[in-house]
Amino acid sequence: MRYLFKTRYEQDLRIARQPSDLFWYGLLLAVMVVFPIVAGEFYVGEVAGVLIFAVAGVGLMLLTGYTGLVSLGHAAFLGIGAYTNAVLLAQGVPFAITLPTSFVVTALAGIAIGVPTLRMSGLYLAIATLAFGSIIGNVFSKWNSVTGGFDGFPVQTPTILGFRIQGANGIYYTSLVVLIFVLWLAANILRSPLGRAMVAIRDSEISAQSMGIHLAKYKTIAFALSAGITGLAGALFAHYVRHLAPDAFDILLSIQFVTIVFIGGLGSIHGAIFGAIFVRLLPQAIAIVRDDLPFGIGRMPGLEPSLFGLFLVLFILFEPGGLYGRWLKLKQYFRSFPMYKGSTFKRQKAYAKSERLR
Repeated sequence: MRYLFKTRYEQDLRIARQPSDLFWYGLLLAVMVVFPIVAGEFYVGEVAGVLIFAVAGVGLMLLTGYTGLVSLGHAAFLGIGAYTNAVLLAQGVPFAITLPTSFVVTALAGIAIGVPTLRMSGLYLAIATLAFGSIIGNVFSKWNSVTGGFDGFPVQTPTILGFRIQGANGIYYTSLVVLIFVLWLAANILRSPLGRAMVAIRDSEISAQSMGIHLAKYKTIAFALSAGITGLAGALFAHYVRHLAPDAFDILLSIQFVTIVFIGGLGSIHGAIFGAIFVRLLPQAIAIVRDDLPFGIGRMPGLEPSLFGLFLVLFILFEPGGLYGRWLKLKQYFRSFPMYKGSTFKRQKAYAKSERLR
């Protein structure tokens, strides 16, 4: 069994906990770069969708997993980023400018929803963000002069340094670069005073405030960062679907983002990746086994959202650490085998936030 012995404070600030992490991450990156060369266009497109959802998952993870603020309106932020990118491209603005502009515009939208809801938490915050998503959805459908309404808005093919980003390979590599940047950004945020303040707010707002943390300030920053990163995912999503429509950014998409966070592993950047893989590949798995299911079940309307809800409930009840938590348990089992004890990961009694101060 391996232990990490720390002799300097700088070791807690490193992105890679140990040298072997650099090797494995480098190997994974090499596999991702080579993947489109050896795989078919269909599989490359599906993995590109996973990368885009992973970017959005990282954004929501910063808000929900690390700050403790639940949002059911992140599909609206995805739509704002998508339409901002598409409209600017239609006006002749280069893609190198529309992409960061999508981040900025969506971050401002996050501030707009974050400031009025600073005093809310839990269910009330979730309802407020749900209402925000509904309002933005109506704006997408009614603002015909800008968004095209229900007729949709075609997305032009972008160009970077003279190269046209088109086809599955183009979207794949662009999404991979953006995901790497977002992961680097999130890792640096979390090991900074900002990230530690966000975690303190998640664990106990009263304790964080007693230590001098300005709750309104850091909650607003968390909303802005989360929305901005989701806006980047929206800009990529626009090129992935090639034609934007208001009904693509509905409540079901927001629930899928929440599913990414909870099933992947709450409070873990790795969990956002695991959750994105699960959420994007589950519909494909359903399509494969649908014909083998009994007719009443296989053709049942609403089968996909029902399974999303079922898996979400099962993970919350039986595996609150999510897929990444289960992966950590498997690694610990093989590291300590045959001395592994079944009670190593026994769940401790948990209390609600309101009961911790009693």
